[in-house]
Amino acid sequence: MGTPMKFICILGLLAVLISIYRVDGASPCGKSTPDDEAMNLAPCAIAAQDAKASVSDGCCKQVKRIGANPSCLCAVLLSNTAKSSGVKPEVAITIPKRCNFANRPVGYKCGDYTLP
Repeated sequence: MGTPMKFICILGLLAVLISIYRVDGASPCGKSTPDDEAMNLAPCAIAAQDAKASVSDGCCKQVKRIGANPSCLCAVLLSNTAKSSGVKPEVAITIPKRCNFANRPVGYKCGDYTLP
């Protein structure tokens, strides 16, 4: 294989690797979208609408899983799915605190909101 052909093959390989990286890195939630992850927060429906409602263990479990990545949690709370299901972001961002997570992302800026 000649030098120009090797160069073209290497450029093609780089283009494929870059496109794969962009597809995988496109979502703050990795391979799933914030809207997909929002569907997993069904146990949090009431707690995300009413700051005085108790937070179920199922909700805390899902928020802990998603909250390991604060940018994903933020994207989920501000997603179209969350909005259309009646989630109030100013209430939803309090769920990690209401679940008593010691390692919650206190002070993390989530759109117009800051996680307490």
